[in-house]
Amino acid sequence: MKQKHKPNLMLQGTASSVGKSILTAAFCRIFKEDGYRVVPFKSQNMALNSYITETGLEMGRAQVFQAEAAGIKPLADMNPILLKPTGERSAQVIVRGKVLGNRSAMAYHQMKPSLRETVREAYEALEASADVVVLEGAGSPAEINLQEHDLVNMGMADMVDAPVLLIGDIDRGGVFASLYGTLLLLPEDQRHRVKGLLINKFRGDLEILKPGLKQLEELTGLPVIGVIPHGDFDIEEEDGTAERLSTRPQAADSNALQVAVIRLPRISNFTDFHWLEKLPGVELRYVQRPEEVGLPDLLIIPGTKNTLADLAWLRHQGLDQMIWKVREQGGMICGICGGFQMLGTWLHDPLQLESDHGSMPGLNLISAETVFESEKTTTQITGQVKWPAAVQGSGEHAQPSVLSEGYEVKGYEIHMGQTMLSEGVAPFAQLTDRSGGQRMDGGVSADGKVWGTYLHGIFDNEDFVTALLKSLAKSVDGWDVKAMPSFDVYKEAQYDKLAATVRSSVDMAAIYRMMNLSSGDKS
Repeated sequence: MKQKHKPNLMLQGTASSVGKSILTAAFCRIFKEDGYRVVPFKSQNMALNSYITETGLEMGRAQVFQAEAAGIKPLADMNPILLKPTGERSAQVIVRGKVLGNRSAMAYHQMKPSLRETVREAYEALEASADVVVLEGAGSPAEINLQEHDLVNMGMADMVDAPVLLIGDIDRGGVFASLYGTLLLLPEDQRHRVKGLLINKFRGDLEILKPGLKQLEELTGLPVIGVIPHGDFDIEEEDGTAERLSTRPQAADSNALQVAVIRLPRISNFTDFHWLEKLPGVELRYVQRPEEVGLPDLLIIPGTKNTLADLAWLRHQGLDQMIWKVREQGGMICGICGGFQMLGTWLHDPLQLESDHGSMPGLNLISAETVFESEKTTTQITGQVKWPAAVQGSGEHAQPSVLSEGYEVKGYEIHMGQTMLSEGVAPFAQLTDRSGGQRMDGGVSADGKVWGTYLHGIFDNEDFVTALLKSLAKSVDGWDVKAMPSFDVYKEAQYDKLAATVRSSVDMAAIYRMMNLSSGDKS
């Protein structure tokens, strides 16, 4: 006998990047506002942006911001399978928060049937404490070469008997053909699960669109549940094709603090810079070529899924020379996780986890060596900055560092290497794990102008960031520390704005009917 599941709703799309993740967050927020306990779920996610839960388990960040929108803590079961690409045809496979190992695309495809029960167990564990589950699909359900062993689109909808809303992105063009064509490619026993259509990212006059909507409904036999405008809400992105990663020229505002982030080919957790990008008086841009770097106040080397390959790319591009130029001109250099590893003198890969080279020289900006290990460190962490009581400048221009030790910071670690500092090199922070154990993290140059840390989320720590930007802004007029709002308050406002936009644009009564739920406030 088929198990009866809690009320649920699944969002699938005609392609990647049509807005599934954002709209899943929107519906999580709407159901929360209406008094329901709601949880997000995506059985399989492919992303390099990941997060570590309180229990040290790894999951995709899309389900993290969806959980935030739902007002709950992120749990790894919200994303039971995470694929982190390591190459063109391979990925690290993470199951219920733990690394299973690296698999080729074909090997993973062949193992998917064995993961169905794992996905089912994760889903049922989540729904036990919820009133509503909002599911997100991946890519498109019309990938006909993948339908046989599907466990993330219609295969998932069938497993938990979920009604499906199919999303098309009108901003990229061809939305009618993509919606109609997707439905035509679905087998009849799957097509019936689609209960309505959503058109996302609309700009323009809705009256001009209405004749097309009417014809689409006649062709498909399905209602268009809503047309959602292209909003200005700022929700975290998880995809390496995210618009925020596009290269932008340096701003003309001489008063703005200039921050440049190197867009590595395998950049991971670029969400580390979401808040920094939004701060008033800060101009943050991503760079890929030497001529784009300029002389920023702060140059960041971010995390990466393959440190050695991206270090080789960085050298091939000539960016290593520009990093040194920024250093020589007095700019600050920061490395996060893999970027921190690159700052050192040597990187050693004795197990050939990332390459067959064995060892590779680093950028030699901090005297430290990294050894890659098979065991992955995944933990939430708190700590205290141990920035040396160094000076900024030298000689008669020397002055005490604004970043003296003492700032409390928190974040999370995801790495497969350990870094040893040479004698005399100061650590960046003293960290405390969940069991109370303490250890040192990162490193700082003697003059405080080069520093690195394994701590993802370091720029979300408001007191530390305020001090950091003050240290950079000593000669910059017009930067206002007091204008900085709270990151948590900012995100909550964005989720509210997103939910209000979607609620006003869709037929929520119809959605509640297809879920067999009351549309009134449950509380």
